Amino acid sequence: MSRSLALGALMAWTFAASAAQGDDAATSHHTPHGFRNTGIGSVNKPLGDLLRWRWQALRDGLPPAPQVPTPVVLPELARLKAYGAAARAGGAAGVAQGPSVTWIGHATALVQSGGLNVLTDPIFSERASPVQFLGPKRAQPPGIALADLPPIDVVVVSHNHYDHLDRLSVVLLDQRGQGRTLFLVPLGNKAWMEDLGVRNVVELDWWQVHVHQGVEFQLVPVQHWSARGLGDRNRTLWGGWAVQADDLHWYFSGDTGYSRDFADTRRQWQARHPGERFDLALLAVGAYEPRWFMQAQHMNPAEAVQAHRDLDAVRSVGIHWGTFELTDEPLDQPPRDLAAARQAAGLEAADFSVLAIGETRWLPARAARQSMP
Repeated sequence: MSRSLALGALMAWTFAASAAQGDDAATSHHTPHGFRNTGIGSVNKPLGDLLRWRWQALRDGLPPAPQVPTPVVLPELARLKAYGAAARAGGAAGVAQGPSVTWIGHATALVQSGGLNVLTDPIFSERASPVQFLGPKRAQPPGIALADLPPIDVVVVSHNHYDHLDRLSVVLLDQRGQGRTLFLVPLGNKAWMEDLGVRNVVELDWWQVHVHQGVEFQLVPVQHWSARGLGDRNRTLWGGWAVQADDLHWYFSGDTGYSRDFADTRRQWQARHPGERFDLALLAVGAYEPRWFMQAQHMNPAEAVQAHRDLDAVRSVGIHWGTFELTDEPLDQPPRDLAAARQAAGLEAADFSVLAIGETRWLPARAARQSMP
């Protein structure tokens, strides 16, 4: 086997395998050696399944080339930066234009709400890989270059896979913020950050809350796994994020298979915030084929639609597609499958849609929406 194929197989194993999970709904997600999902049976994939998947993909020429490229638009940089400038100055003008969400690519999004610029799962590197000469390569540049971002107040990280936690991006964001950017991470990831020289880090367990400048960030369960190599499987935690700002309540799934965690999150959220809904959910809709191999760890669009309903979100935006070739579906398949799933569920395009890379969706502020008839 060539060095390229060997490294590719190693990376595929690191990406695709997952650990055995507990089957007792009351079982803690903590184990003597790390973490596990709760409430489901084993989703561990043996090496034989990995090799079968990769052989079938090679034999069948998967993934197919996309029929159309992922749409890209020029970002509204001046308007996005005005929000950050007003928030830093304590003024209301820039804040009044928000909240908003901008898709930068894959699971990286800029959410402006509560006077904060929040970045999700930052990856600005060319490849989602431990090395930059091999591994999944971007289909197009980030929708906003890292150097062109408004000042980032908070970065939320869902887990430590290379397509969600990129070493160079973390270092550059920390340097750019001169240590003022706060990184919120699941348990076990703080030490990795500190090894990079990043000190402004808070790590959370599932259901724990951290409040930053009046905005509440809660790490919530999702069904996934973690690893950056062969010897650290599930040593660090993973999760989604439920965020409460005065003008926007939003949810970020990171990577996840479909599970009861969405309904549990809604129940827990509404118990803490009676009568409140998520105004926006950022839900992964890509990297889902073949289902026999990916279902436990990655939702398909139909499952994402069900997650949207489980969360009782006002609107959802599909992320985690169109950027890196990670699985067997073409890069442009998720929006088509999402449209079909949305129609089957009786939803409108406004209920659950996708953005172009670089596109900003400006959202009604919570107080303004509550005053509408």
